[in-house]
Amino acid sequence: MPEIQLTKTRIQAGVWEGVLTGADSLPEIEVTHLAKPVEGATLREDPDAAGQFLVRVPIPADLLTEGVQTFLITDKATDARLASFTIVVGQPLDEDFRAEMELLRAELDMLKRAFRRHCVETAPRPG
Repeated sequence: MPEIQLTKTRIQAGVWEGVLTGADSLPEIEVTHLAKPVEGATLREDPDAAGQFLVRVPIPADLLTEGVQTFLITDKATDARLASFTIVVGQPLDEDFRAEMELLRAELDMLKRAFRRHCVETAPRPG
């Protein structure tokens, strides 16, 4: 039996869209946010490609609050996770990401200097 895969294509106008492949028939999916069902997801056959299904998940505005919001899309029959998507909202997180990126850059620079020093110290010396 082929493996079912769900691939994101885009988020537009508040709707997550994807393409599901590998299913023999129209599977039943479930979308959850914080372990609670999210209503409104649709799944239909792709008229342009046999064996593919188009998935649309409207993102409810009332679930978009400050912070990181993660949505899971699962196969209802097997409870297997097919995909997930995350939406980040708010300024404080943006500043946190920038601070974290600066920290990572500083650590990378430190590692580059240490590696270069190591290369110089362990390089074979002529003659």
